[in-house]
Amino acid sequence: MFAPHAHLSPAPGRAARGTFTRRRFLRDLSMYSAAGAATLGLGGSLPFSAALAADAEGMRKRGKAMIVLWMAGAPSQFETFSPKPDHENGGGTETVATAIPGVEFAKGWENLAAAAGDLAVIRSMTNNEGNHQRASYQLHTGYAPTGSVRHPSVAAGILQQIAPEDFNLPASVTIGGGRGGELYGGGFLGVQYDPLNVGRAGQLPPNVLPTAGELNERRVRNRLALMNKLDGSFARRGGAAVVKNHREIYQQAGDLMLDPNLDVFTLDDEPQSVQERYGDSEFGRGCLLARRLVEAGVTYVEVRMGGWDTHDDNFNRVAANAAQVDPAFSALIADLKDRGLLDDTLVLWTGEFGRTPKVNARGGRDHFPKAFNSVLAGGGVRGGQVIGATTADGMAVADRPVRVDDLLRSCCHALGVDADHEHLSPLGRPLRVVDKGEVVEELFA
Repeated sequence: MFAPHAHLSPAPGRAARGTFTRRRFLRDLSMYSAAGAATLGLGGSLPFSAALAADAEGMRKRGKAMIVLWMAGAPSQFETFSPKPDHENGGGTETVATAIPGVEFAKGWENLAAAAGDLAVIRSMTNNEGNHQRASYQLHTGYAPTGSVRHPSVAAGILQQIAPEDFNLPASVTIGGGRGGELYGGGFLGVQYDPLNVGRAGQLPPNVLPTAGELNERRVRNRLALMNKLDGSFARRGGAAVVKNHREIYQQAGDLMLDPNLDVFTLDDEPQSVQERYGDSEFGRGCLLARRLVEAGVTYVEVRMGGWDTHDDNFNRVAANAAQVDPAFSALIADLKDRGLLDDTLVLWTGEFGRTPKVNARGGRDHFPKAFNSVLAGGGVRGGQVIGATTADGMAVADRPVRVDDLLRSCCHALGVDADHEHLSPLGRPLRVVDKGEVVEELFA
């Protein structure tokens, strides 16, 4: 469980280009924190890896994990999993038959169509937020943004309840960028619940190893001890909160530097056939890294892909994105299944909202939160089903509306997480992991 933007580098072994923006976080925190970094003498990026565990199930409290495939920018439901080929709003999109009798996906999603027996497609997602930043915040935290509090992410609530306590890898990792590049972490719960941000999967970031000559364990420990003394002095002068976060980051960084298993973030030891199945793309490598991290015991991984804000040239842009996502998503499901991990790993594919049924003058689709789709697999979710439906023109939900808080509460249910657990905000207000909503029982029936 690392800090928000701690610039630690990944380790060799699992796929990930991990960068911990430690420097940026500490700089934002305070000038003193930046000075502490210099005192410690660590490189800008620390290794952040761990070899695959022989028994990953025993490394998490309950053997549960979650992978979110975040489609930043909001993908069109019509060109993904809710096509409308018989209506003019469908835009002429062709369809492909799936493994679910009578159910079709848009053309370009052939691999997932074949794997539909493992998928639960919710075609009746609905929301009120049509702004990217606000909707993304809500999908990640379960709350609409307010000026008075920075809510913990749902991931933070999950980590607090089921992540392992003694684990050198971070419990939460975000891979890739996407629109805005916002990270959603611990909020008022603290930096220990923030994700490690891995910019690119498949290569070690710079400075994964100590930079200054022979920086052995004794010297690292000595520098950490010196830093703690300096921190203590600063804390007594009113900087206790800054020091707490500072120590949290650097203690974890020091532990990672000394971890002998630093191979989890590279893909070098993956067979070429496996890498090819995921696809030669940033997103494909991100999904492969996600599998490696989960297998190593990481509890929560988010793989991000941007480029879905298709206000113009919607059809060509979605097709290009599908060419990356379709093989990678399907390979991830198959790989988790082959390794016996799918039952305990929940996979969620979603964006922040959908796109308008009407195609605009630029050949694009605009923001449309009223009706969109999300896809789940694994984690006890019953595959081979479609939940809900929209009207023939796609303008509204016609059957079984599912709201954002229903979706998030269902994810918590799949992981054995108490969504009603309350955290006390800095203002003394109790806030649940997910504020409202009901479990979508059909997912588990």
